[in-house]
Amino acid sequence: MLSKNRIKYIRSLEMKKYRKAENSFLAEGNKLVSDLLGHFSCRLLIATTAWLEQHPLLLAQETIEVTAEELARASLLKTPQEVLAVFELPSYSYDDTLPARSLCLALDDVQDPGNLGTIIRIADWFDIEDIFCSPGTADAFNPKTVQATMGALARVKLHYCDLKAFIRLQAERKIPVFGTFLDGTNIYSQELSPKGVIVMGNEGNGVCKEIEAMVSKKLLIPNYPQGQETSESLNVAVATAIVCAEFRRRMS
Repeated sequence: MLSKNRIKYIRSLEMKKYRKAENSFLAEGNKLVSDLLGHFSCRLLIATTAWLEQHPLLLAQETIEVTAEELARASLLKTPQEVLAVFELPSYSYDDTLPARSLCLALDDVQDPGNLGTIIRIADWFDIEDIFCSPGTADAFNPKTVQATMGALARVKLHYCDLKAFIRLQAERKIPVFGTFLDGTNIYSQELSPKGVIVMGNEGNGVCKEIEAMVSKKLLIPNYPQGQETSESLNVAVATAIVCAEFRRRMS
């Protein structure tokens, strides 16, 4: 039986202040929950009888068996699936030397939860394990972001930090700092590196001026054919995918 207090608690995790207060986040759906169960501590698992019978060895601090109707009352989705889970928020150690050893992403105020979730999924696809985010970037554990990651949160770590200070430190260390700009050099003719930071900017304003001044290599994703009138810009998640794909193509 799913109590009203349990439903209220689950639905409260839609808001960041309650996620922070409870040190918890919500995930829904068979594949997503299954992917996260092996990576995050599960505090509460709520599922239908059929789902639990198919997954008998799951580890959760508390498991509640419910009907589809009860699950729908707790779910944040328009079309609820057979399971939802509340996980403990992870705590990652902050290491500003990572760009000297691997390719990392940096997000400067990417505000749309869906865009952020897609970028996390893209990072996972291209084996980028760490993303450094400005405080103004959307919360990675917003339910919409979590859903959009399709389980990639299990493998990609997000570090919220003073992004300007982080980028300044990389620049001082002579670590390559890349960014996409309309006045950049064609990415397909630019020298790229298997290590460093790729900065992606805000949906409306791009990379802020302070960080732009510290970018060592400005990249342009050219339209086709060049010079033809086209859209003003690409969606930030789409641009991230194109840039990451080119970096990894060079490294193969």
